[in-house]
Amino acid sequence: MKYVLVSGGVVSGLGKGVMASSIGVVLKACGLRVTSIKIDPYLNTDAGTMSPFEHGEVFVLDDGGEVDLDLGNYERFLDVKLTRDNNITTGKIYQSVIDKERRGDYLGKTVQVVPHITDAIQEWIERVAMIPVDGKEGPADVCVIELGGTVGDIESMPFVEALRQLSYRVGPGNFCLVHVSLVPVVNVVGEQKTKPTQHSVRELRGLGLIPNILACRSTKPLEDNVKEKLSQFCHVPAESILTIYDVSNIWHIPLLLRDQKVHEAILKGLNLLGFAGNPELQEWTARAELQDKLSYPVRIAMVGKYTGLSDSYLSVLKALLHASVECSRKLMVEWVAATDLEDATAREDPDAFEAAWNVLKSADGILVPGGFGDRGVQGKILAAKYARENRIPYLGICLGMQIAVIEFSRSILGLHDANSTEFDPDTKNPCVIFMPEGSKTHMGGTMRLGSRRTYFHMADSVTAKLYGNVGYVDERHRHRYEVNPEMIDQLEQAGLSFVGKDESGKRMEIVELPGHPYFVGVQFHPEFKSRPGKPSAVFLGLIRAATNQPIFGMPHPSHNKIATRNSMSNGTAAPLKSFMNGKINGPLRTSLYSNGNGVHI
Repeated sequence: MKYVLVSGGVVSGLGKGVMASSIGVVLKACGLRVTSIKIDPYLNTDAGTMSPFEHGEVFVLDDGGEVDLDLGNYERFLDVKLTRDNNITTGKIYQSVIDKERRGDYLGKTVQVVPHITDAIQEWIERVAMIPVDGKEGPADVCVIELGGTVGDIESMPFVEALRQLSYRVGPGNFCLVHVSLVPVVNVVGEQKTKPTQHSVRELRGLGLIPNILACRSTKPLEDNVKEKLSQFCHVPAESILTIYDVSNIWHIPLLLRDQKVHEAILKGLNLLGFAGNPELQEWTARAELQDKLSYPVRIAMVGKYTGLSDSYLSVLKALLHASVECSRKLMVEWVAATDLEDATAREDPDAFEAAWNVLKSADGILVPGGFGDRGVQGKILAAKYARENRIPYLGICLGMQIAVIEFSRSILGLHDANSTEFDPDTKNPCVIFMPEGSKTHMGGTMRLGSRRTYFHMADSVTAKLYGNVGYVDERHRHRYEVNPEMIDQLEQAGLSFVGKDESGKRMEIVELPGHPYFVGVQFHPEFKSRPGKPSAVFLGLIRAATNQPIFGMPHPSHNKIATRNSMSNGTAAPLKSFMNGKINGPLRTSLYSNGNGVHI
C-alpha cells in the first residue's frame, strides 16, 4: 500500500479536505485506484452528536456511519463509497484501546500513548486502507490520509507520532507527505510572506515528518522568488512547491494540481512513475469550465435553521450545484432563516420579515432541508404552504418532508393542532411520530441511519420516473421521527400521495402532491449520493421544474435560451455535451460570493 498524507499548518480551514480529494482525483485519472481516510483529533466517537454550527454538516455513509463532512468531499470527487472506519477519531482509538485493556489483551502491560495508542492508529490505518471502496475487488493502490487540525495542536500529537512511525516503517518509497500551508499577503506591504510556512515546516520536521510537497494557499499564484525562498528554508525542491490560489470553483483544484504536475512529484515519491500514465481529466475539465460559463440563473430559496453557516448544508448545496450544472443553469442559493418567516419576527423585526418573504416569493424553487429541534418549524410550515398554494417547485428533505405533511394536515384536513411529537408531545393529531426502535436516552448512533431501500408503489409517480422506473431505490437515512402510518389513509384520501415506502409498507419514504408542478418530500437524504455528472434524481427534478424544463429526460435545446420564471440575465448556457464538443469558446469567469440576499455559486 502506498500512502499520501495531507497535513496542514499555520491556520485551520485552508482546504485540506478539498486538497486531499483533488489529489485523489488526479491519481485516479492516472489510472490508479484510490481510497481515503480522514483523521479527526477530537474526542467524540463520531460527528453524529455535534452541532452543525460547531462542525458543519454530519455526513452519512452507506453503513450508517456519521462522519466528518470531508468524507463527503472524498465520495463526491472520487465517486466511491467509504465506510465509518474511514473516519478515525481520538474517541474511536481510545475506546478500542480501553476495550482491549478491559479484556486483558495487553497481558498486564502498562497501557500508554506510546506504543499502544500509536500502534492502534497504525493498525487502523493499515486495515482500513485495504478495504475496497470503488466497487472492485482487492485493495486500492494509494490511500490518501488527511490529518485534521493544524500541526502543533496538542490533540493531534499521538496521530503525528503514529504517522511518523508509519512513514519510517513503510519506507520513503511508500509514503509521501503533502503539507498545506498559508502564504499571506500583508496589505500594507503587498508582499507574499513565507515566514508562517517556514515555522510550520520547522515544527513538522521537528516532529519527525519531512514534507515531500508544499501546497501553499494564497490569493494569487506564488512569485518565483517566494518559491525559491521557501525551497531554501523548507528543504523542498522548487518544482515540488505548489501554489493553490483562489479559483472560480473547486472543480478547478484538480486541474490546478495537474497543471503543476503534482502527479509526477507524488508518483516519483511513491516509486509509481512506470505504473501510471498522465491524468485523463477531459470530462472533469469540461464540467469545471461549463460551470464558469453558466449565466442564466436559477434561484432556490433554502429555508433552514442554520443559514448562518453554509457548511451546515454542504451536501445539499453540492447536490443543487450538480443538478444546476446538468440543467445548464447558474445556481443562486437564497438563504432564508425559517424564523424570519414567522409572525413573531413580523412584530419584532418587520424589515427582516419582509425581506425573508420577498426572497421566498421571488424564488424559482423552495427547498426545506433536514434538521432537529423546534426552532423555525412554523416558518418552514409557512414556506411549504406557500409553495403548495402558489405551485412553486418544492423539495422537502427528511424534516422538510414531515413539514409538508404537517402543513397539509393543518390546511387541507383542518387539523389545526396537527404536529410532530418532536415539537408537541401532547398533540391530539400526531401526523409525525417517534420511531419505535429509537432511543430517547442515548443520542449517538441511535437514529435510523445508513442506506435503506425504498419501494415505489406507483410506477407513474414523478419520483419513480426520475429514478428510472427501476422499482426501488437505495438512499441514506438519518432520522428519529417518521410519518404516522395511522394517518396515511386520511392524508391520501385528501390528495397527498405516498408513492415510496419501505419493505414493510408502513414507513413512508416519498410523498408527492399530484397536479402540482413539482411538490416532493423524501424521508431519506438524497444529497449524500449526488455526484458531479451524476446528480441526485430528486434534485434534478427540482431544478428542471424551477427552470421550466421537462422534468423527465434531457431538456430540449430551446430551453437553454429561456430564462427562469423570475430571473433574466444576459449570457450563454449550453449542455455539457455541446461544451465537451468544443462549441463554446471565450474567457472563463465566475465567482463565489456572499451578500445580503444569499450565497451565489
